Amino acid sequence: MNKPKVAFVCVHNSCRSQIAEALGKHLASDAFESYSAGTETKPQINQDAVRLMNRLYGIDMEQTQHSKLLSDIPPADIVVTMGCNVKCPLLPCKYREDWGLNDPSGMDDTVFLETITLIRDKILNLRDRIQNGTI
Repeated sequence: MNKPKVAFVCVHNSCRSQIAEALGKHLASDAFESYSAGTETKPQINQDAVRLMNRLYGIDMEQTQHSKLLSDIPPADIVVTMGCNVKCPLLPCKYREDWGLNDPSGMDDTVFLETITLIRDKILNLRDRIQNGTI
């Protein structure tokens, strides 16, 4: 069986969606393929996110990921929006959910760590729901 493709979508594809892509690959590659993209791009991934993901998980997002547009990723089976408080573009998919996460950009490490933990928990929950066939 082919694993579903999950697209993590946020406006700039610089922080939350990049963290979700990295943690999806790290924690749930047995259940789904992870991609991230945005409606705009940034020249680099948020440096606080890069630093903390490297410290927590040994993942150097700058080595394996970059800011991408929606047109740069394959069609998704599942679309997860981060909660940008903007109208997300309509992406065809079989299932969609919004994680309602606040953007930690410009905040201190405590806020970033809380966001990373929330994303980790949501990735694990998504993996379980996919494996259990509830999505």
